[in-house]
Amino acid sequence: MRKKYNFFIFDLDGVIFDSKKNMSFSWNETKKKFHLKPSFEKYFENIGKPFDEIMKSLKITPSPKIANCYKENSLKSILKIKLYPNVIKTLKYLKKKNIKFSIVTSKDKVRTKFLLNKFKIKPHSIHCPRKNILGKPHPDMLFSAMKRSNIKKINCCYVGDTYVDYLAAKNAKIDFIFARYGYESRKMPKQNINIDNFKFIKLYL
Repeated sequence: MRKKYNFFIFDLDGVIFDSKKNMSFSWNETKKKFHLKPSFEKYFENIGKPFDEIMKSLKITPSPKIANCYKENSLKSILKIKLYPNVIKTLKYLKKKNIKFSIVTSKDKVRTKFLLNKFKIKPHSIHCPRKNILGKPHPDMLFSAMKRSNIKKINCCYVGDTYVDYLAAKNAKIDFIFARYGYESRKMPKQNINIDNFKFIKLYL
């Protein structure tokens, strides 16, 4: 029997938005300004982690100046970000069925809210890394989303597209739906649920 959920938690990049071109522009401009060595491909291998954690993975000392430069360039090229097919139609269907959803993302809150407002997407709550709330793969943001919505673990799942997302769900002890159309190129652990298009979320209501 197919598992059913009455609450969904979605990652943003690689699940709802295709922002790879935006990230490439932002990283290459930041790299140029600060004379950084890692290529965008190396940066992209760490997608899913908070920005400072990506810097550590690339052996770059985290710096507010580097982070702000990246964010500024990301906002400058925000129109490069596109919705994946069937996202709006599927979210409208969730609303029709009275199914709520939250967003858990490593993207900062300013850009997250800008994008959600731009595409008129209205989640029940938004959760981004902040002080005392650790980013993925730690489960803190997922716990925060469940607490905010007063939802039990058994009734919700996390929809993500990277190994880091999978680990966050595993650490939170909730089900994981892997968006295979997203960014992960590495071989993933076997999952109970995989989707190749956002519209297949409807199969799990």
